[in-house]
Amino acid sequence: MVFKPVPPLPVTAEVNLGDAYITTTVDAVVNWGRRNSLWPFPFGTACCAIEFMGMVSSHFDVSRFGAELVRFSPRQADLLIIAGTVTYKQAPVLRRIYEQMADPKWVISAGACATSGGFYDCYCTVPGIDEIIPVDIYIAGCPPRPEAFLEAIVQLQAKIDGESVKEAKKVGV
Repeated sequence: MVFKPVPPLPVTAEVNLGDAYITTTVDAVVNWGRRNSLWPFPFGTACCAIEFMGMVSSHFDVSRFGAELVRFSPRQADLLIIAGTVTYKQAPVLRRIYEQMADPKWVISAGACATSGGFYDCYCTVPGIDEIIPVDIYIAGCPPRPEAFLEAIVQLQAKIDGESVKEAKKVGV
């Protein structure tokens, strides 16, 4: 079989834009990129971390939401997922990890222990990580199912869509 080269299409001098352009805002473009390329840093301390591992498996396919690139360096991550019990001894470490992350950054509190201390009502357990760092999304459950983690990613993406690039995220702790 002999293949003949296809001649190139003729170039026209007149450019007809028609529907060939898109108008948008800077916020929409930047938030689209941020929303679809989340790099999570897991801070897993208990059973909720096992459920997070299930979420990043091929069965639940978190890559369809753009959050499959799990990073284990806070300087390379923009999403901190706290999954499990946090003690007062771990609190400075968690705060330091949060401070090392570049802006913009988001936090998901996964499970009853990270959200409210869970059933640990003792002197050593932090009654919610929002006493240490600001939290954007809370996930209920003990432990929460991988589907709940996926729902939190979707909620965070919706929150990112509403953010403004011009206004810096105010961190007040």
